Amino acid sequence: MGKLRVLVTDDEMGMRLGVLRSLRDFTVYVPDVNETVGFVIDYAESGEESLDKIRQQPPDILLLDHKMPGISGLEVLERLADMKTDMLTVMITAYASIETAVAATKQGAYDFLPKPFTPDELKSTIRKAATRLVLARQARKLAEEKQQVRFEFIRVLGHELKSPLNAIGGYLELMKKRQLGGELSAYDEMLDRSLDRIDGMHKLIRDLLDLTQIESGRANRCLAEVDVTALAGTAIETVQAEADARKIAVRIHAEGPVCMQADAREIEMLLNNVLSNAVKYNREGGSVDVTIERRDAQVLITTADTGIGMTSEETGRIFDEFIRIKNERTQGIAGSGLGLSLVKKIAQLYNGVVNVESEPDIGSTFTISLEAGKAAQS
Repeated sequence: MGKLRVLVTDDEMGMRLGVLRSLRDFTVYVPDVNETVGFVIDYAESGEESLDKIRQQPPDILLLDHKMPGISGLEVLERLADMKTDMLTVMITAYASIETAVAATKQGAYDFLPKPFTPDELKSTIRKAATRLVLARQARKLAEEKQQVRFEFIRVLGHELKSPLNAIGGYLELMKKRQLGGELSAYDEMLDRSLDRIDGMHKLIRDLLDLTQIESGRANRCLAEVDVTALAGTAIETVQAEADARKIAVRIHAEGPVCMQADAREIEMLLNNVLSNAVKYNREGGSVDVTIERRDAQVLITTADTGIGMTSEETGRIFDEFIRIKNERTQGIAGSGLGLSLVKKIAQLYNGVVNVESEPDIGSTFTISLEAGKAAQS
């Protein structure tokens, strides 16, 4: 439970002790953020003492008497005008009037509590102030986190695009200077490498668009009965050329059609990303086994490869956005770092989960469990 500091500034000891008794065991529950706060009470006998304490450590809530010996509550507010704090001030006075309330509000007071007030009236005012503070701070925290996520996203995206663009630019400079002579065929390898970099950037952009649509809930979904076995066969066709080039056997295991309610494009994206990784991170002459089965209300998709594998620390990170495992075994393997994040988010649309078991130099097995009934509507 969090604690808010309340500074009671009043020249009457009875008033200070009354506030202490009322708020000592008082708590406020803020349902919007599921947070309960209590209160730590401090007091000051004069405006001057209050200013000293506020400058040392601003409270969260200031209960400020209007009429006091020395400087008044309004003068305290005036002197605090330049302080950058989210402290909320509640004016308390026996001389309640519209003029005083307006003056206090103009000086930055949050609320107004006329004397004499009951414990319930005090608690009601404190409850409003505490709720406002908690919600405002939570909103500010979320805004800061959003800004940090946006910054990190732009930083990583810039890094992911900078490398291939630099490579393409370098190749074009060499071609422009006719570094290898005037024979066009001498530049075929540079052209092929440039096209590979462009393909990688296209995939990054496609993955970003897919991820954005799914997270925003704005994707145009068409839910219908789909055969996951047939979709897996189509996904295998997309990786077959690369698998054949590296002599990787890709096999599908299913006892016939395995149907579920789904958006075919989403299941295709899921399968394409899992199978692409299984081939891309495999060894020469390896294998990928895809098993599709129905278990009660669940559809299970399992891909087992004989690839480079991962450590337990690496498997704990691979579903985060822009995370690519970088070590001596993955050098030269291109990727956007978004594919498995996309797989996880699609699985969640079907109340599903994705698990991975992996061992370095042995291989990885991904198991995706999807609810076969109607998928959650975006």
